[in-house]
Amino acid sequence: MFLPFVAAYYLAFLFRTINATIANPLASEFGLGAGDLGLLTSVYFLTFAAAQIPIAILLDRYGPRRIQCAVLVAAALGAALFAVSNNYFLLLGGRALIGLGVAAALTAGLKALVLWFPAERIPLLNGLMIMLGALGALTATLPAANLLDSIGWRGLFELLAVASAGCALIIYVVVPEAPAASDATANSITTVYADPRFWRLAPLSATCIGTAWALQGLWVAPWLSDVEGLDRTGVLRHLFVMAVALSVGALLLGVAVDWLGRRGVGPRVPLGVVAVVFIAAQLTLIFRLPIPSYLPWAVVAAVCTATVLSYAILAEYFPKEIAGRANAALNVLHIGGAFFVQYMTGMVVQLWTPIGGHYPEVAYKTAFTVNVGLQVAAGIWFALPWILPRGRTRWRYHAAHSSCDVLSGRVRAGHA
Repeated sequence: MFLPFVAAYYLAFLFRTINATIANPLASEFGLGAGDLGLLTSVYFLTFAAAQIPIAILLDRYGPRRIQCAVLVAAALGAALFAVSNNYFLLLGGRALIGLGVAAALTAGLKALVLWFPAERIPLLNGLMIMLGALGALTATLPAANLLDSIGWRGLFELLAVASAGCALIIYVVVPEAPAASDATANSITTVYADPRFWRLAPLSATCIGTAWALQGLWVAPWLSDVEGLDRTGVLRHLFVMAVALSVGALLLGVAVDWLGRRGVGPRVPLGVVAVVFIAAQLTLIFRLPIPSYLPWAVVAAVCTATVLSYAILAEYFPKEIAGRANAALNVLHIGGAFFVQYMTGMVVQLWTPIGGHYPEVAYKTAFTVNVGLQVAAGIWFALPWILPRGRTRWRYHAAHSSCDVLSGRVRAGHA
C-alpha cells in the first residue's frame, strides 16, 4: 500500500525539479530566454493547481487507486510528448500534461494512509512519504545529469514516460479498492475559504513555500551560473545538496511538530520561525554576504517541505470530515504561488540584456527582492493577531464564530 504511492510522489518531485538540470540544453536547442524558461517550468504548477480541488472531490468519491492511476497516465503522455517535441508550444503542452498527471501524488498518498493504516502511525508515515518522495529531487540532480550526458534530455523523458506508466499499472494491480469517504460535506470547500483563519495562514504559506518550490525547480541553476559564476559541476553539486536538505527537512519538520506539540506549542510558532529563517537566507543571497552559498540554498530547499507545518495548522482549524479538502484548498495557493514566482522571476530577469550569454546580477537581485517583499508583507499579516491585542481578539472571535458555523451546519445536516 505504502510504496506504490511513495513511487508516485517520487515521480512528482522529480518532474517538479528536473527543469533546473535540463534548462541549459533546452535553452540552447530552442533559443529560449528567461521568460520562456519561466513559463515552461511554471505551467506545471498551473495545471497542477487547477486540478487540486476536482481531484480532492474525486478521491473522496472513488478512492486513491482509481484516481492515481488515471492521472499518472496523463503524466506518462505528457513526458512522451515532451520527449518528442520539436517546438516550444509542444514543450508547453507536455509540461502542462505532466503537471496534471502528478497532481494527485501527495493527496492520493495521504488519503491511502488514512484508509489503510492505524491513526497513530499516520504522522510518522506522512513524514516518511514526504522524505522518500523528496528523493525524486535528488535524482533530478547528479543522477539525471549523468543520464543527460549519455541519452540526452529526450531519452531521459522517454524513461520518465515509461516509469509513470509502470507506476500507474503497479498501483492498479497491487492496491485494492477502498470504500469512498462519505463524511465530507458538499459545501466543505466554501467553508474552508470562508474561514478567516485560513486567510491568516494562506498568504505566508503560499509565498514562502511557493517561492521555495519556484527557486529549487528552476531559478537556483541560472543564479549559480550567472551570478556565482559556477560551472556545470558546481551547479549540480549545489542541486544535490539542496535535494538532500529537502529530504532531511521533511522528516525533521515532522519530528519537530510532534515534539513541540507534546509540550503545548502549536505548529504556528515553528512556521513563523521557518519563514523568518527563509527570508534571512534569501537576503544573504541578495546582499551576497560572505557565507558558503550551500547554506542559504539548503535552507531554501528545506522550506519546500514546510507544508508539514501548514497542514498541521489546518488540522487544528477544521474537523476531520473536511481536512482533506482543506489541505487541497491550501495546496492550490501553494502551487499558484510557485507558478506566479517562477514566471514573474523570468519576466523581471528578462528586462535586462544578457551579457556574454549571462543575465546580470542586478536582474536576479531585483526579482528575488520582489519575492522577499511579498513574504515580509505576508509574515506581518500572519503575526498581526500577536502584534495587536485588538487584532488578536477579533481573530479569536471570527475563529470561534467560524467553528460554530461548521458545527451548526453539521447539526442541521443531522436533523435533516
